Amino acid sequence: MLARDIGIDLGTANVLIYVKGRGIVLNEPSVVVIETETKKVIAVGKEASEMLGRTPGKVKAIKPMKDGVIADFELTEIMLNAFIKKIKARKLFTRPRVLICCPTNITPVEKNAIIEAAERTGARKVYIQEEPKVAAIGAGMDISKPTANMVLDIGGGTTDIAILSLNDIVASSSVKVAGNAMDQDIIKYIREKYKLLIGEPTAEDLKINFANVYKTNKKSKKEVKGRNLITGLPATIEITQDEIKEALSESVNKIIKSTKKVLEETPPELAADIVEKGVILTGGGSMLTGLVEVLEKELTIPVLTAETPLTCVVEGTGILLDNIKLLEAEQED
Repeated sequence: MLARDIGIDLGTANVLIYVKGRGIVLNEPSVVVIETETKKVIAVGKEASEMLGRTPGKVKAIKPMKDGVIADFELTEIMLNAFIKKIKARKLFTRPRVLICCPTNITPVEKNAIIEAAERTGARKVYIQEEPKVAAIGAGMDISKPTANMVLDIGGGTTDIAILSLNDIVASSSVKVAGNAMDQDIIKYIREKYKLLIGEPTAEDLKINFANVYKTNKKSKKEVKGRNLITGLPATIEITQDEIKEALSESVNKIIKSTKKVLEETPPELAADIVEKGVILTGGGSMLTGLVEVLEKELTIPVLTAETPLTCVVEGTGILLDNIKLLEAEQED
């Protein structure tokens, strides 16, 4: 059987896989659970994610991706292997061509690490594309024309900002502030103010289901359970939306500052296009309540969220895989 091409959004928080002719076949957390002594893999993906913060001493839940790049080469390879096995890839086709997305500021060493990991899982040829470019394509933007398109891709590990024109990036920035950093902001704030230690899943739930970084509801409060750092005992506190907004303010301001910097580097003619068309938000972090309003206020340009922000990048890989000749031409350049 002929090889089918695969697109992978190798994210810090989630891995999404697209198979040509089948669409998105996998969307699972980038987590691996291992036995610390034997290094034996116990769980990968969704099953492993459910164990975060709940494992005994001999077992450890690890996120092998950090800030959009490989932090643990061996575990990333194990994770990719497990996911490719899960989608029954090797039964469907021989060695496929694989397109993987990465942040804009990735180093050649980090890029080679990603290529090697993919090759060792059975890829015949590996293409690397920058995330904001692929996200823009997945969001339905036509980046082939000599007009500017702006994308702000807020993932788990990085926020990638890019101005695109004529199928290429004109100005860009990648900052290591995104969904995971926001979770850590909430953990730090609650630890310092209330001496209460909470886990990442609790912080993420507060960010997704309670936070509002624009207009808070003064009466809105939420119970938060954790461990009191002074007594060592389980405890419950009440937190307000204002407090969560305060906790997230530093990360939100860093994203705004980086976006302004990219706009400042944009040629005047392209900047005029951005004033008219605005910026498209993609990635899971873009769904933070109130973020659109904050960005519009600070940037003074229209801000829109993509129709499917969580899957824009992997959907973009599907579109690019349908134009594989363009990828091969770029690789040769």
